[in-house]
Amino acid sequence: MERYPRVGVGVLIKHDGKVLLGKRKGSHGTGEWALPGGHLEFGESIENCAIREVMEETGIKIKNLKFETFTNDVFVEDEKHYITLFVSCEYDCGELALKEPEKCEQWRWFLWEEIPEPLFLPVKNLKEKSYNLFG
Repeated sequence: MERYPRVGVGVLIKHDGKVLLGKRKGSHGTGEWALPGGHLEFGESIENCAIREVMEETGIKIKNLKFETFTNDVFVEDEKHYITLFVSCEYDCGELALKEPEKCEQWRWFLWEEIPEPLFLPVKNLKEKSYNLFG
């Protein structure tokens, strides 16, 4: 059986000088802090994926989307490989909610310089690229 990388979209939501992270559960990366986001569906634009995933996971709307960069993420133990596309945006409206409690333990806003460990591999790889969300 041939295996191929999948495409994920990570959404860097800026609000009041902070970025939104959630603590993963129930999948690879359990217990690690990650951005909202998910799999790019067939025929879907990166921007629409970001908007859809953020709404599904958090209940909030986002605006001013901008493609930032990508990471190449190989989860050796889980035998998964993702190319993660990162989009930055701003919080628009809506009340932050835990819409998928089986996938995420909590959502919290953090200063970019103070995001907690352990980090989900795509976010860790993004930080290692010296990416600065507010720089």
